[in-house]
Amino acid sequence: MNVVGMVKNTVIEASTSFRDDQLGAYHRALEKEENPNARWVLEIMLENALLAEKNKVPLCDDTGVPHVLVEIGHDTLLPPNFLGQIKEGIRQGLLKLPGRPMAVRGEGIERIEQRKGLDNNPGKLVPPGFLVDTADFEGLKIHVLMLGGGPEIRALTRSVFHKRDHRKLFKEVVTWMRSEIPKLGCTPTVPAVGIGRTHFEASSLMLKAMAHRSLDQQSELEIEITESLNKSGIGSLGLGGTVTALGSLVQIGPQRASGVRIVCMRPCCSVEPRRSSLYLPPNFWSE
Repeated sequence: MNVVGMVKNTVIEASTSFRDDQLGAYHRALEKEENPNARWVLEIMLENALLAEKNKVPLCDDTGVPHVLVEIGHDTLLPPNFLGQIKEGIRQGLLKLPGRPMAVRGEGIERIEQRKGLDNNPGKLVPPGFLVDTADFEGLKIHVLMLGGGPEIRALTRSVFHKRDHRKLFKEVVTWMRSEIPKLGCTPTVPAVGIGRTHFEASSLMLKAMAHRSLDQQSELEIEITESLNKSGIGSLGLGGTVTALGSLVQIGPQRASGVRIVCMRPCCSVEPRRSSLYLPPNFWSE
């Protein structure tokens, strides 16, 4: 299969299937949850995930906007129009899925004001660009993330005065998350956090946290964030309960000598992060 077809399948898998670490997180949540109403919600969400994967239909009516992280390994030479092939694969995946037709017609201000309405073609939702990085392996990886609107509305990128104490920084993260998660509605959540030197870096690191981190392997910091949010009692769909967060995903990048850190915070919804990754070996194009 060529790159276009493989990326197409990656889009569909990200949109229709829970990863193993998501399934594990839900089963652990069921073991912990004490509220019967919240337990019922968790069971329904697991059933929804199993049916979505079986029937290859979207996990959620908000099928999300595709975001792509490309990691290029050692001595990997890319063929002509490689990024164009990825974009075409995403377009075909959105058509096959199908994605929700959310693209806005027009140019510039016309799009902001939705003067010309929406395009009925789901394939118009392809991203304007990709995040590209080097990697310490051979070959390359393509990570596709389908990001829904609810978490984006509740997301925030801001500067935080840390006073050389990471606890002050993450206290801000938890405080902000506690204020926004009840408005998110579709909980349990998975907070994703990126910390960098600029707003672009922080946002990029937040995407990398969703692409790289696992709910099966949580750092002490990620566990602390999750436990703090679970003490809030918000629970699944805001019904109260023991489990508000399934886990947390944190990526810390290079920092500068400064009294502030730039933090990007996003409360992923109950089906996120919707992610699928594709690995291509270094000899892929010579086979």
